[in-house]
Order: sequence, then structure tokens, then C-alpha cells
Amino acid sequence: MAYTVKSIFMTLQGEGHNTGRAAVFCRFAGCNLWTGRERHRPSAVCKFCDTDFVGTDGPGGGRFASADLLADDIVARWRGSALPFIVLTGGEPTLQLDAALLQALHERGAEVAIETNGTHAVSAAVDWICVSPKSGAPFVQRSGDELKVAWPQEGIDLEALERLPFAHRWLQPIDGPRLADHVRAVLRECRGRPEWRPSFQMHKLIGIA
Repeated sequence: MAYTVKSIFMTLQGEGHNTGRAAVFCRFAGCNLWTGRERHRPSAVCKFCDTDFVGTDGPGGGRFASADLLADDIVARWRGSALPFIVLTGGEPTLQLDAALLQALHERGAEVAIETNGTHAVSAAVDWICVSPKSGAPFVQRSGDELKVAWPQEGIDLEALERLPFAHRWLQPIDGPRLADHVRAVLRECRGRPEWRPSFQMHKLIGIA
């Protein structure tokens, strides 16, 4: 299949369990919970997204005709002697990730992580699964390595999420004009729920992509 990618770039992971780890991000275009167009935000399932995933005009973005071509481009951006750590994100990466791309990345020695909204099942062959469920959306991928909940969200039951098989659980304040209030809400929940830890978007704090 062909793949539509907004951007591919090397950076530091800015949030969650792997904060500070060097990674190549492949940001797929498109999402099933919002078109990415501001005029559609009021009617979107996910109204607080802070990511531009529309089109192919980001750094390294484009349309790739095969899994091998995309995997070559992703891995070529890795710098360092360690094995490449690749983060597949979006938008919603499960709309495009398939077995061919996953195999191609693994054949090139990559460790593959995914950041998904959990509305589609993720292959067990993915090395690191981070799920960020959204209120009002289907919640299909109910296990993984880390659960990262944007907070606060009405309709999200933290106690129920605590019973699911995830190794790490994070609450991340929703960005925007009420960020300070949301940070306080996250800290309040984490003080009362030791199963959860606060996650902050380090990449925004230090000014990197």
C-alpha cells in the first residue's frame, strides 16, 4: 500500500515513559477522530488535539509507494550507534500501519513504538504500545506498555482504566488557555491515585519538535 506522511524527523521523545529518549518520529497524516481542520473542531470527537497532521508538507513528509521506501527514509534519519528507536504517531497511525511496514522497520534493526488513540487493534509485533483513549471514541486496544490520558476528560473512568493490563499509567494536562487549571487537576488526581503519574510535554517546555 502507499503511505501518506506529514513529517519524519529525529528528536527527543517529549512525554510519557520514554521522555528524553532519542527517536525518529514518523507522523502519519489523517485521523479518525478529527479532520485536523479548525472549522471541524467543534464537531470532532477529539476537540483538544494540538498536532498538525494534515497533508504532507512537514519536514520529511510525502507519499511513499511502498513499505520499503518509507522504512528506508525513516531509518536513514537516525543518528547514533544504538539501534534506531522509531515512534509511529499521527494523526492516528493505525489507519496506515500494516504488517509490511512493521516488518520492513524490524528488518532494518529498528525498535518500533506507536502512539495511538486505541480505536483500532495494534499488532502484537509492535515493540512499545502507548494508548491515549478519547472520551466518546471506541476503545479497542485495551492493553499495552503505557496508558497516557489527556486530562481532564469527562467520561473517562480512571478507576476502570487502572484494571487494564498496562505497565505504566500517565495523566497529561490538556494544553491550551486553561493549561494551569489542567496541571492542577492532574496533580490532584495523581496525589489521590498512586497508580498514575503526571506527564508533561517536555518538548514544548524546551522548544523542540
